[in-house]
Amino acid sequence: MIKSDIGLIGLAVMGENLVLNIESKGYRVAVYNRTLQKVNYFINSRGKNKNIIGYQSIEDLIKQLKRPRKILLMVKAGDAVDSIIGQIIPFLEKGDIIIDGGNSNYKDTMRRIKNVEERGFLYIGMGISGGEEGALNGPSIMPGGSEEAWPEIKDLFQKISAKINQNIPCCEWIGKNGAGHFVKMVHNGIEYGDMQIICEAFHIMRDIIGLSYEEMHLIFKKWNKEELNSYLIKITSEILAYKDTNGDYLVKKILDEAGQKGTGKWTAINALELGVPLPMITESVFARFLSSKKKERIIASKILMGPIGDMKIDKKKMIIDLKDAVYMAKIISYAQGFALMKEASNLNKWNLNFSIIALIWKNGCIIRSKFLDKITEVYKTNPKLDNLLVEPFFKEIINKNQLGLRNILRIAIMFGIPIPALGSALSYYDGYRTENLPANLLQAQRDYFGAHTYHRIDETEDKLFHTNWTGEGGNTTSTNYKT
Repeated sequence: MIKSDIGLIGLAVMGENLVLNIESKGYRVAVYNRTLQKVNYFINSRGKNKNIIGYQSIEDLIKQLKRPRKILLMVKAGDAVDSIIGQIIPFLEKGDIIIDGGNSNYKDTMRRIKNVEERGFLYIGMGISGGEEGALNGPSIMPGGSEEAWPEIKDLFQKISAKINQNIPCCEWIGKNGAGHFVKMVHNGIEYGDMQIICEAFHIMRDIIGLSYEEMHLIFKKWNKEELNSYLIKITSEILAYKDTNGDYLVKKILDEAGQKGTGKWTAINALELGVPLPMITESVFARFLSSKKKERIIASKILMGPIGDMKIDKKKMIIDLKDAVYMAKIISYAQGFALMKEASNLNKWNLNFSIIALIWKNGCIIRSKFLDKITEVYKTNPKLDNLLVEPFFKEIINKNQLGLRNILRIAIMFGIPIPALGSALSYYDGYRTENLPANLLQAQRDYFGAHTYHRIDETEDKLFHTNWTGEGGNTTSTNYKT
């Protein structure tokens, strides 16, 4: 029997489409799913008459793979991944490769790599972005883990990935251990921020400017032909134009409770753990949490007051300012994401190539956008850049657009429209550009009640000071606990 080039376990939406994508590039694919009926159904429907072989057990699938065996897992993140790995390992031989293509937490990936490599096998934690359409036609792929495995899988995954200018694959090696899944996690965090920015713009258009759905559709369509050209702006335009069977706009009938699968939350948690300011992306996660409190919000809407009085607005100017605000906030979302990746790269010694990361995000993935071209160029020129906001190209845009963002926030506040992403974007910007923040008072407070010490601006950085603020505290400081 002819052996397959790769095995795939997990025939949900992404799994099915990846199988079809791989097969379409000339590969023979073996498939298995925990629910065996799913295997038979797929083989006799979308997989019919294709070079795809279904198996009723993991053992049979592995036996029919070419060496070194490559097994791609497309299962739900968490315990399911560990369970499948446990079922696979007894049938592997030295040098075989397990590839986790799901949205696993990078810390789990690091643990799994260690466990698998100790047994003589190889492990890849591979972020895949692009959704259902991307999986079928070409996603953005972020592999990391056992570097020895990369030459064995490189051709296949670069062939099935999205392409830039029809020949540059949106798939490149990210780094060792959990680097691939970490970068995918940050991608999703930026995605959370991007989506929340757009939703706030929609809210302002609808409830302050008073635009019709057709007018909003046309504005987003126009924006997508300009600086804001991106996948999310494009699909927003299409969503706003889509009508239900009765001719009414479908989005009006969708319940305003947002779901989430956890990667945005992980991004925020990791920012807290690494001490990286990520307020805009974190507020976007909280906005989803708040949306889920629908019943509470209905009650609150009837008893909590908003602004009183009327305010005249210039609709044409507001639309111009809103475009500037969205563009500036999007840049800040990316800036925060890249700053987080830089800190993680330094800590874990991943040596992430941010120019390559921006490059493979230029097509196939959910956050693909026009200005990723510039981000690619910027990091190629200055790979050690601290923050995108201080790079000349983005600095000019930010300096120009910040007035538009301020105007939008002022009006939104006066109308009582929640703006967590746009508001925190400006706060981050103003905080980052402020030479003297009030943290000196905060440090004094910490020293007052906890003897946590402080540095002085008129002394060298290596010296710590403590003040006996009340005259009764003594000279012992919290640093003494370290000795």
